Amino acid sequence: MVNKFEVSTLILRVVLGITFFVHGLVKFQGGIENIVGWFASIGLPGGLAYAVAILEIAGGIALIVGLGSRAVSILLALLMLGATLKVKLAGGFLGAGQGAGYELDLALMAIAVVIAINGSKLFALDQVLFKKEKGAASTAAGNI
Repeated sequence: MVNKFEVSTLILRVVLGITFFVHGLVKFQGGIENIVGWFASIGLPGGLAYAVAILEIAGGIALIVGLGSRAVSILLALLMLGATLKVKLAGGFLGAGQGAGYELDLALMAIAVVIAINGSKLFALDQVLFKKEKGAASTAAGNI
């Protein structure tokens, strides 16, 4: 029987993955050069836009399929922390009607931190790829 905790973390993991995947994809579809220019205009290296967009796409896919969820979630939480501190904090929690508040960034960061702390095993590719390896390691440890 699947427990409520695993179902809950699965939902968070997949929704977070879809959200980041779409955000990364839109950066390329809308013209990544525009994002590069915007990054440069706020004092960040323009090339960082490529790294952010690739992290969002690859990280989103990894979360959806459950591959390296904890590590990916740490990276995405750090990304949201950086976005909040560098860009959104000055606009306030709701962005003063501008749509540029940090409430969404904070929610995404919190979800990422929950997954980083707890992991998410249900329907995770990690469980398929590394199941034998973990079983062998725990058996070997038990024999010591």
